[in-house]
Amino acid sequence: MNIYLNDIPVEINPDTYLHALRDEKKSGADILIINGFPQTKDQRLQEDDRVVMIRRGEQPTPDELEALMMARHTPGVHEKIKQARVGIAGIGGLGSNVAIALTRVGIGQLDIADFDVVEPSNLNRQQYFIDQIGMPKVEALSDILKRINPAVKVNGHNKKVTPENLTAIFGTVDILVEAFDAAAEKAMLTNHFLQLYPNKYLVAASGVAGYEPSNSIRTRKISKYFYLCGDGVTAAAPGYGLMAPRVGIAAHHQANTVLRLLLNEPLD
Repeated sequence: MNIYLNDIPVEINPDTYLHALRDEKKSGADILIINGFPQTKDQRLQEDDRVVMIRRGEQPTPDELEALMMARHTPGVHEKIKQARVGIAGIGGLGSNVAIALTRVGIGQLDIADFDVVEPSNLNRQQYFIDQIGMPKVEALSDILKRINPAVKVNGHNKKVTPENLTAIFGTVDILVEAFDAAAEKAMLTNHFLQLYPNKYLVAASGVAGYEPSNSIRTRKISKYFYLCGDGVTAAAPGYGLMAPRVGIAAHHQANTVLRLLLNEPLD
């Protein structure tokens, strides 16, 4: 009989019970889960059961953690995205959310770039913590991403992105995410990247401020290799700031667009 133990296929006898399997495979495990439900009583295992055994306080091995994190993916997805390299220009409200989403799906490599430090005002929408105030964002986010999924390789560039260093920072990525705040920086990156790399995808964002309706944020195909997420209208202004919910919605539009492009899924 076949089951999955910590999402690794295992062959067992048909009359195997949960506690006996624990004693054999992971003695001392104090959290036992079958098919997503914690179990407090012993029971006979069934064909194709998914069993997770955890020793409280113990970290899984890297291979075990990766298998457990990717267990809910559609079969075949992880093999494709693990080979991908994605760049994120700007790791504020949009970029930090995109980076975390892609790290949780198991992207192979992230190249992140930002010259800023974590400020108290960032905490209203950006994925940083109060004890990281004053740290360079590249260092702070790299630490967070490694805590989430150490299998993802993170290359951090603590510098301002310019036309002169664009190739050095993002020249080898498969897809670039534009996540700047300022309109001039957005235009600079968009124009130069699409000119330098006409056959690489750019996923940008525009119009994410305030607390307008969630469904006004859309993903639009601007050209063959250029996608834009947001409502295209609502810019930040005095008295009309950037807030976590809409920024997060737009960022996850960007992350999902990256994922679908990597999987060759249509976005039209």
